[in-house]
Amino acid sequence: MADAPDGESPVDITGQPPGPDTHAESALTVAVAFGANLLIAIAKTGAAVVTASASMLAEAAHSWADTGNEVFLIIAQRRAAKAADADHPFGYGREVYVWSLFAAIGLFAVGAGVSITHGISELADPEPASDFGVAYAVLAVAFVLEAISFRQATRQARQGAATQHQDLLDHVLATSDPTVRAVFFEDAAALVGVVVAAAGIGLHQVTGSPVPDAVGSILVGILLGVVAVVLIDRNRRFLVGQVVDPQVRAAAVRSLLSFTEVERVTMLRLEFVGARQVYLTGAVDLAGNMTETDTARVLASLERRLARSPAVVGATLTLSLPEDPAQ
Repeated sequence: MADAPDGESPVDITGQPPGPDTHAESALTVAVAFGANLLIAIAKTGAAVVTASASMLAEAAHSWADTGNEVFLIIAQRRAAKAADADHPFGYGREVYVWSLFAAIGLFAVGAGVSITHGISELADPEPASDFGVAYAVLAVAFVLEAISFRQATRQARQGAATQHQDLLDHVLATSDPTVRAVFFEDAAALVGVVVAAAGIGLHQVTGSPVPDAVGSILVGILLGVVAVVLIDRNRRFLVGQVVDPQVRAAAVRSLLSFTEVERVTMLRLEFVGARQVYLTGAVDLAGNMTETDTARVLASLERRLARSPAVVGATLTLSLPEDPAQ
């Protein structure tokens, strides 16, 4: 990863040319999701009051949970963007996983918990619904708004997947940006939830029985619970310490070997410390025979040059042992 010549785009530690402003793109994705979910939550709440539908109430709880989650994600982005200081020399990047974890827990507690609890309550003490046309109209509008938000999340995810040469779903699960993953899965679950709710309300209208409506509420809750568990697990992994995938690691080894001072790389670890941010530790064998002072200066220079990559917040390099195998 030698310095780029003047006028030439730099290459980051992943070996990929930098794409569009991903931080701004993530902010846009969250903003679109927040606006859509807030409008949908208000509409669904009104429809739930008018229709007394269990599925509609579950959908209202779902949308309010999603709206609250977007607030957590906005906080996550703002706190993670704080500059490094003496107390946090590698920055505040991991804040994004903390607040995204809160959002996922909220989705589980509010979205899944309320939907399942109300569905079970309706099965035990059913209440007939009415004004089905209002429910269908609100669900139709909700589907359109959720589709717009989902399209934005998918567009951003596809850009990242193309850069990393991954399938869309694999990239969404593996990406170090939890806001992309959260919005993508929440919007996908919202679209499925609207269909489930419409089916439950339709069967309620056709059969006259509130049971399908109540079952629809429970199914929406189960769907939200599954999504929440997936999001909680992914954020937990990044908080504990998630290393990059082998493809990115191999590109980083090649980048290190591109330095004329580096003869071998015998150890390399890249650990995520934030969305698209890693800390690099490695052991290298330097070319030539240098004094102790010269060796220290070369290693320090390499660390500084590595840290110029937009993806690297810091680097620590040591000397390899002669018997260590090359990577």
